Amino acid sequence: MAVNKTATLTLRIEPSVKEVLRAAAQEEHRSIANMVEVMILDYCQRHGLPVKGSTKSESQGDQTE
Repeated sequence: MAVNKTATLTLRIEPSVKEVLRAAAQEEHRSIANMVEVMILDYCQRHGLPVKGSTKSESQGDQTE
């Protein structure tokens, strides 16, 4: 099985936004990095933006938007 390399992303956000992100990640039993990735992939899926090479096929049950 091929292993995908990951890229490093450094960003600055307001402490209050980081705290909400941490809480969301904890609620879903994810790391903060994984939560950011899931949120970005969800945004791309909802807006029809293809993500080249993404191994995530986030079929999250109810997609009734």
